[in-house]
Amino acid sequence: METRQLGNSNLYITPIIMGTWQAGKRMWVGIEDSDSIKAIREAFESGITTIDTAEVYGEGHSERIVGQALKDVRDQVIYATKVFANHLKYDQVLTACHHSLKNLQTDYIDLYQIHWPSGSWNSEIVPIEETMKALNDLKQEGKIRAIGVSNFSREQLAEALQYGNIESIQPPYSLLWRGVEKEIQPYCVKHNISIIAYSSLAQGILTGKFGTKPSFAEGDHRKDHRLFQSPHWERVQTALSQLEPIANKYNCTLGQLSIAWLIRQPKTNAIIGARNSQQVKQNSQAMEVNLTQEDVMKISDISYEVTKHLDNNPVMWNFE
Repeated sequence: METRQLGNSNLYITPIIMGTWQAGKRMWVGIEDSDSIKAIREAFESGITTIDTAEVYGEGHSERIVGQALKDVRDQVIYATKVFANHLKYDQVLTACHHSLKNLQTDYIDLYQIHWPSGSWNSEIVPIEETMKALNDLKQEGKIRAIGVSNFSREQLAEALQYGNIESIQPPYSLLWRGVEKEIQPYCVKHNISIIAYSSLAQGILTGKFGTKPSFAEGDHRKDHRLFQSPHWERVQTALSQLEPIANKYNCTLGQLSIAWLIRQPKTNAIIGARNSQQVKQNSQAMEVNLTQEDVMKISDISYEVTKHLDNNPVMWNFE
């Protein structure tokens, strides 16, 4: 698989990135460690050599699964993990990084990201200068190779950049969630910052697998996703039915079409989660879908009929 430069760093990432939130199990149902390990391994075998995780995914469980799956090929993969909003004081960042290194069974993290801005999820407010000092010190020591942020606004990204190099930002971004295009994407193009999109398949909606009446097992966080709720859900159904003929034209699935569209957007790479190796194999084939510019525009127009009705709240879930 082709690789792309991560920001201005000397790291190169794959346009499709293996996401491992589900491997942490918490807030997901029906996840088996053995399936997660096989899926991560399949990603590597399929050429997806960039893996994204976070300390908060199952309180380190996802990181441990990643480390277990790839320890024998560590030098051939890029690990991206994240420090959560409640660990952004100087000493907390150092401690969190140490735990992530241990979980991942490695002595360096390629891309270390601030998962949510300080103050998110009722966390304590910590000056970005303090957090960035810790990250810069870790980089100087060789514990991390590049710094990224996640869920930051354009203003928060610009402030962080005053205290060090930021190579990437990780926002929610998909055909059905395009708020990043308003301010963040133009800023990233101007400053050569990579966009690492999460929820690239809108938590599975863009695969078309939910039918017209989605149902979720107890404990599945997706039931709270705003796109599954009326009136957005009805608009989503219309969009999917209009995208289907385009997918047929390219002899690909709806999911592959959605990924192919996303990685064609400026500075954008797509994190795709998977429960099993079959899903990974299918996702990786999106690289072979070569959309014409005309169809890229047509797909954008279809999705806009959903996204123009969403507000600017970047949080995708109506958690109580």
